[in-house]
Amino acid sequence: MEQLWYFSAGWCSGCKQLDPVMDQVAKQGIVVNKMDVDYTPDVTVKYKVQSIPTVILVRDGQEVKRFTGARSINEVMNFYNG
Repeated sequence: MEQLWYFSAGWCSGCKQLDPVMDQVAKQGIVVNKMDVDYTPDVTVKYKVQSIPTVILVRDGQEVKRFTGARSINEVMNFYNG
């Protein structure tokens, strides 16, 4: 099963830009797991997230690819489908 893991924080300005985009992605039927780095440090460390926002495509518990920074809905969908 593929899903997107979205690492963010409430104080992050780029995350505030990406939040509504990721909500739109979730409405497309894609599983989006939102991880607040302040509350999920173990997962943040496991996936070596060093800057936010970071989105990781995870398949069967393994990272496939990632991007960092705010993106448009089209860019996120192309990332997921590409």
